[in-house]
Amino acid sequence: MVSFRGIPYAASPVGELRFASPQPHPGWTGLRDAAQAGPAVPQGASRLERVMGARVPDWDEDGCLNLNVHVPAGALDGGAARPVLVWWHGGGFTSGSGGWDWYDGGRLAALGDIVVVTANYRVGPLGYLYLPEIGAANLGAQDQAAVLAWVRDNIASFGGDPREVTVGGQSAGAYASLALALDPRTSGLVNRVLLESGPFGLAPQDPQHAAENAEAYLRLLGVPGGTDAATALRALPVEQLLSAYGRLAGQLARPGNAAPPMHPVLGGPGVPGDLYRGVVGGGLEGKSLLIGTTRDEASAFTAFDPNIQNLTTEGALDLLSHQLGESAHELYQRYATRFEEPTAARVFTAMVTDQLFRADSLRIADHHAAGGNATYVYEFDHRPAEDPYGLGATHCGELPFLFGTFDAFADSPMLGRTTDGVRELGHTFAGAVAEFVVRGSVHDWLPYAPATAARIRHFG
Repeated sequence: MVSFRGIPYAASPVGELRFASPQPHPGWTGLRDAAQAGPAVPQGASRLERVMGARVPDWDEDGCLNLNVHVPAGALDGGAARPVLVWWHGGGFTSGSGGWDWYDGGRLAALGDIVVVTANYRVGPLGYLYLPEIGAANLGAQDQAAVLAWVRDNIASFGGDPREVTVGGQSAGAYASLALALDPRTSGLVNRVLLESGPFGLAPQDPQHAAENAEAYLRLLGVPGGTDAATALRALPVEQLLSAYGRLAGQLARPGNAAPPMHPVLGGPGVPGDLYRGVVGGGLEGKSLLIGTTRDEASAFTAFDPNIQNLTTEGALDLLSHQLGESAHELYQRYATRFEEPTAARVFTAMVTDQLFRADSLRIADHHAAGGNATYVYEFDHRPAEDPYGLGATHCGELPFLFGTFDAFADSPMLGRTTDGVRELGHTFAGAVAEFVVRGSVHDWLPYAPATAARIRHFG
């Protein structure tokens, strides 16, 4: 296996290119050192540090639009081109990096004899501030489209087949993958789709709401609105931009609400419409789909939140009624029957898991399979042997299993001890994903049929 890291796919988004669409990289002469991952995009700390583990900041605005290509042995020697997986990290459109060791694609490339590409895209205010009057609209999504164009134009030089591309990712990366597969400007570059724990219960941000959040952000920065905002925003230290975003997130935070202050805006570049309606409208027709969730997704957002852990039944119902209306009480009682000890925190977490992640993933799968398209659905059920925080099979829990990067998650409570059984489960899960990337199917896995729970494959 050979890895090429830190390859720029667009010019550095600095100076006049901050808050601008990605521009072509000027290139270089001679040999380029590709042994180390490039810098991450500017970002604050992840909301899920206590679940996944902390990261030492490694971001730099200059040079952050880079990608990594992981190539199996022999792929550079000629012969048949390998299928390609372009994989996007999660992080709530606020944090993450394709260059982190969590997402090292080398083991997956070797296991499946595929080419794996991971990439950075702008997040937080640099990627999703909505100020279309200065050209800032879904810039993170535009970065992702630029990566797909780079793959189309360059992946053959790395032994990859640009005609056999799976686009996939986890959490925000799954959300972005579905948008890329549906957008007419990029759908032709995508053959298969891998969606892990997509928060599809989160609608794309309404333009008016996004504009209101942008106005609040500018007030925190002391920057005037209008076209003059561009000059002021480009002159500020990036640390100041991140600090204001953190304050805005604090102002908008609500118990149980996982939505970031800024995320893809409906009608902006890369998100032409509602994602589910795009599926119903035939946007995925002919593309094989592998989609799934972890069993206890929302525990990542609730296990360490005292506002949730200390909920009473009345408090949980009050929170849920704002989202569900009069049906909240009936649904709460239905979910409570799942538990021997139905604490309000457990019931609330289970309900958020379904509302934000599982229900819409299954809706997408149901519709896609009903149209006769190859569809595979999984649930990742593995929980750490020692689970003092009650995380269960939480959001992000399948990532070390997919990439075989167990050592990179050594201090992560979502993983726990890495036993032989854990590694074997990783081999099984990653092998199934890799086979899907190669064939669009998995030989020992029955395709999903609408509303057929028995066709959901469980890993754990």
